[in-house]
Amino acid sequence: MALAPVVLLVALVTHPFIATLPDEEAVAHAVAAHTTWWGIVHLLTAVASGLVALAFLAIRARLRDAGEERFSPWALPFVIVGSVLYGFLPGLEFAPMTAVRTGGDAAATQAVLQPWFISVLATSVLLFAVGVIGFAQGIASARILSRPLTRLVVTALVVWAAARFVPLGAVQFHMQGAAAIVALWPLAFGMWRQTRLAPPMPASAARAH
Repeated sequence: MALAPVVLLVALVTHPFIATLPDEEAVAHAVAAHTTWWGIVHLLTAVASGLVALAFLAIRARLRDAGEERFSPWALPFVIVGSVLYGFLPGLEFAPMTAVRTGGDAAATQAVLQPWFISVLATSVLLFAVGVIGFAQGIASARILSRPLTRLVVTALVVWAAARFVPLGAVQFHMQGAAAIVALWPLAFGMWRQTRLAPPMPASAARAH
């Protein structure tokens, strides 16, 4: 949970900046100028998406332990499928890189991919948003954090989900990663602190396990 938003932030912040999405010419220029880094940063984005899915699995486990069974059970599949589809997008972005490496037209390649990219992106963003809203409701109702931290985390989750809808580079590449850190770090710290403060398991119970 602590690592996922950091990897996501690094991947997005170091992504070659594109002011408005989609923009085939800007993508072609970015790929030509930073061909190797384009591949690395998109691979990192796919890894980050997988880590985000794992982070929400951990949150679901924490909410289940707290007795929250109203929101997070149905929200988890939306987040997982949304994250899987979001992680699929970097794979599409290897196509313009391949075009540059083979002497092809990166802008034309990106234009051909655009309908697929937009369809997958829209689906992933919508599913992720529905799931995140469910988790926000679950966190608020379970009271696993203090009231100020709950408000902070819930707000950050909503901002994170909303940021994926905005086709502006500053929002996609900066606000999204920052919101993920604000949303997940307090949860990660709370779970770590609970583990540290938990009483040790009695020897008889340990042998039973």
